Amino acid sequence: MAVAASILRTTFFLLKPHPKISISSLIPVTGTLHHRHHLRRNYHFTGKFCTSQSTQQHTQFARPNVVGVLEERGLLDSLTGENLRSICSDSSVRVYCGFDPTAESLHLGNLIGLIVLSWFLRCGHSVVALVGGATGRVGDPSGKSLERPELDIKTLERNISGISDTIVKILNQIDVSDDFNDSIRVLNNYDWWKDVKLLDFLKDVGRFARVNTMMSKESVKRRLESSDQGLSYTEFTYQLLQGYDFVHLFKTENVTVQIGGSDQWGNITAGTELIRKLHQSDSAFGLTFPLLLKSDGTKFGKSEEGAIWLSPLMLSPYKFYQYFFSVPDEDVVRFLKILTFLSLEEIEQIAMSMKNDGYVPNSAQRRLAEEVTRFVHGSDGLEEAIKATEALRPGSETRLDWKTIEGIAEDVPSCSLVYERVLDVSVVDLSVSTGLIESKSAARRLLKQGGLYLNNGRVDNEGRKIDVDDIVDGKVLLLSAGKKNKMVVRIA
Repeated sequence: MAVAASILRTTFFLLKPHPKISISSLIPVTGTLHHRHHLRRNYHFTGKFCTSQSTQQHTQFARPNVVGVLEERGLLDSLTGENLRSICSDSSVRVYCGFDPTAESLHLGNLIGLIVLSWFLRCGHSVVALVGGATGRVGDPSGKSLERPELDIKTLERNISGISDTIVKILNQIDVSDDFNDSIRVLNNYDWWKDVKLLDFLKDVGRFARVNTMMSKESVKRRLESSDQGLSYTEFTYQLLQGYDFVHLFKTENVTVQIGGSDQWGNITAGTELIRKLHQSDSAFGLTFPLLLKSDGTKFGKSEEGAIWLSPLMLSPYKFYQYFFSVPDEDVVRFLKILTFLSLEEIEQIAMSMKNDGYVPNSAQRRLAEEVTRFVHGSDGLEEAIKATEALRPGSETRLDWKTIEGIAEDVPSCSLVYERVLDVSVVDLSVSTGLIESKSAARRLLKQGGLYLNNGRVDNEGRKIDVDDIVDGKVLLLSAGKKNKMVVRIA
């Protein structure tokens, strides 16, 4: 445990929310799981503050009810208590979302959690992003058919650092008043778990946990029914650990709302129940959002190469941008609502334009890719992605430079050749020797069809050879076979 002290704890103070006024009268509903439809409100964004037409007359700083905003945009799945709506109208709340450090970067599946946290911030609330330095050692069984592999301390520390950096970078971009502070905190739950003793935990918390209730959680039942290996005691207790995180944050950070994906419902309600029993309080709430799925029901967030990472160190902004640019037409409008902060009116205009005869294909996808890339990678990352996209489009007049080509080298096949094996070699021969095209006959056919490119310029002569001026900045070449297949040739 001696190395535990080196595990990262990061705390940031950025914004301080103002209290809000009530924007609607609400009908209280009993029970724990609620799905309700309300009259649509027209929300507008004026300056740096969210406002609704119904409250602009009261104060220039009024904001819409964040629960209503999430519901309208398809970001609300369930609530533990319907009166959370009125609370979010009448006062500022502090909300948290947990991120387990299972990898060095967050992935697209974590993006909705960051977006929901951002909506709370935009509507004047404060947020805590909790990195699971302790719970990551156990592993959440939710949605998993097998127990997660155990991570060593060095790997865990690296993952915590990488995830924390990503969270801070993304949330720190949100445009709010400079007068606000203390609205974003990034914490590591190992900071309090390292001091908890087993006997004390069983005495103070364990006695309030009922095994029959824990067994009834969907994540537990599914594992017991579908897995030959069953469920380990370690995984079984995960819901208590996450529940106690909520208790600790409720007591020390004034956190009253936990958010998570719909598969986290059991873990979230474990926390609200513990708070009710330990502190005799009904002021803790849970809110879940739907998982990110395509219209065919399959998970959105993986490519043929694997996960879509949020860190530019694991996936370039160019590749990230391209993934959203390829979203099918049937999904793009829904994703604009869920994954961007564009107004619903503007999204509706985009949807209408897609039905017009003059609609330029993929215009909606381009807007989606721009907005999501800007949110995750910032304006500089978006500029890098757009520049690479334009420069790497066959036939593009954008001048290629070495930096642009190297920027996408990790995302497309590449090879290294000595200078003598490139200079005065025909483009047809080079496209075969680099592995871009399988044979000379295939290369000749592609050339005749107008699909063979050197540095984005079409090659129309079979005898065309590489000369000194073709080598970009004396370092690289870019070969293209059609629009998608490329090869970066580095000159050694």
